[in-house]
Amino acid sequence: MTAEDVVTIVREGLFVVIKTAAVPLVVSLCVGLTVSIFQTVTSIQEQTLTMIPKILSVFTALILLGHWMLNNLSTFMTTLWSDFSLYIR
Repeated sequence: MTAEDVVTIVREGLFVVIKTAAVPLVVSLCVGLTVSIFQTVTSIQEQTLTMIPKILSVFTALILLGHWMLNNLSTFMTTLWSDFSLYIR
Protein backbone atom coordinates (compact mmCIF):
# COMPACT_ATOMS: atom_id res chain seq x y z
CA MET A 1 0.00 0.00 0.00
CA THR A 2 1.48 3.28 -1.07
CA ALA A 3 1.03 6.73 0.34
CA GLU A 4 -1.12 7.61 -2.66
CA ASP A 5 -3.55 4.83 -1.73
CA VAL A 6 -3.81 6.16 1.81
CA VAL A 7 -4.40 9.69 0.56
CA THR A 8 -7.10 8.45 -1.82
CA ILE A 9 -8.88 6.52 0.93
CA VAL A 10 -8.73 9.47 3.32
CA ARG A 11 -9.92 11.89 0.62
CA GLU A 12 -12.87 9.66 -0.29
CA GLY A 13 -13.73 9.17 3.39
CA LEU A 14 -13.69 12.89 4.11
CA PHE A 15 -15.81 13.57 1.03
CA VAL A 16 -18.40 11.01 2.18
CA VAL A 17 -18.47 12.50 5.69
CA ILE A 18 -18.81 16.06 4.39
CA LYS A 19 -21.52 15.07 1.90
CA THR A 20 -23.44 13.19 4.59
CA ALA A 21 -23.12 15.88 7.27
CA ALA A 22 -23.96 18.72 4.89
CA VAL A 23 -27.66 17.85 4.80
CA PRO A 24 -28.55 18.55 8.45
CA LEU A 25 -26.07 21.42 8.62
CA VAL A 26 -27.60 23.22 5.65
CA VAL A 27 -31.11 22.65 7.02
CA SER A 28 -30.03 24.05 10.38
CA LEU A 29 -28.36 27.02 8.71
CA CYS A 30 -31.44 27.89 6.67
CA VAL A 31 -33.84 27.56 9.60
CA GLY A 32 -31.52 29.56 11.87
CA LEU A 33 -31.21 32.33 9.31
CA THR A 34 -34.98 32.45 8.83
CA VAL A 35 -35.65 32.60 12.57
CA SER A 36 -32.96 35.26 13.02
CA ILE A 37 -34.51 37.43 10.32
CA PHE A 38 -37.91 36.94 11.97
CA GLN A 39 -36.45 37.96 15.34
CA THR A 40 -34.84 41.03 13.83
CA VAL A 41 -38.02 42.14 12.10
CA THR A 42 -40.22 41.64 15.16
CA SER A 43 -37.62 42.79 17.73
CA ILE A 44 -38.00 39.57 19.73
CA GLN A 45 -34.81 38.93 21.71
CA GLU A 46 -35.58 35.44 23.00
CA GLN A 47 -32.51 33.17 22.72
CA THR A 48 -34.42 29.91 23.02
CA LEU A 49 -36.64 30.75 20.05
CA THR A 50 -33.98 29.62 17.59
CA MET A 51 -33.30 26.25 19.21
CA ILE A 52 -36.72 24.59 18.93
CA PRO A 53 -37.19 25.15 15.17
CA LYS A 54 -33.59 24.10 14.51
CA ILE A 55 -33.93 20.88 16.51
CA LEU A 56 -37.25 20.01 14.89
CA SER A 57 -35.97 20.73 11.38
CA VAL A 58 -32.77 18.72 11.87
CA PHE A 59 -34.73 15.76 13.26
CA THR A 60 -37.12 16.00 10.32
CA ALA A 61 -34.22 16.08 7.88
CA LEU A 62 -32.67 13.06 9.59
CA ILE A 63 -35.96 11.17 9.46
CA LEU A 64 -36.54 12.00 5.79
CA LEU A 65 -32.97 11.64 4.54
CA GLY A 66 -31.51 9.24 7.09
CA HIS A 67 -31.79 6.29 4.73
CA TRP A 68 -29.80 8.14 2.06
CA MET A 69 -27.17 9.17 4.60
CA LEU A 70 -26.80 5.64 5.96
CA ASN A 71 -26.65 4.28 2.41
CA ASN A 72 -23.76 6.66 1.58
CA LEU A 73 -21.78 5.56 4.61
CA SER A 74 -22.47 1.86 4.17
CA THR A 75 -21.60 1.98 0.45
CA PHE A 76 -18.26 3.59 1.27
CA MET A 77 -17.51 1.02 3.97
CA THR A 78 -18.56 -1.89 1.74
CA THR A 79 -16.28 -0.63 -1.03
CA LEU A 80 -13.45 -0.13 1.43
CA TRP A 81 -13.77 -3.62 2.91
CA SER A 82 -14.25 -5.33 -0.46
CA ASP A 83 -10.95 -3.84 -1.68
CA PHE A 84 -9.15 -4.80 1.53
CA SER A 85 -7.02 -7.45 -0.19
CA LEU A 86 -5.60 -4.77 -2.48
CA TYR A 87 -4.50 -2.64 0.48
CA ILE A 88 -2.57 -5.25 2.45
CA ARG A 89 -0.02 -6.11 -0.21
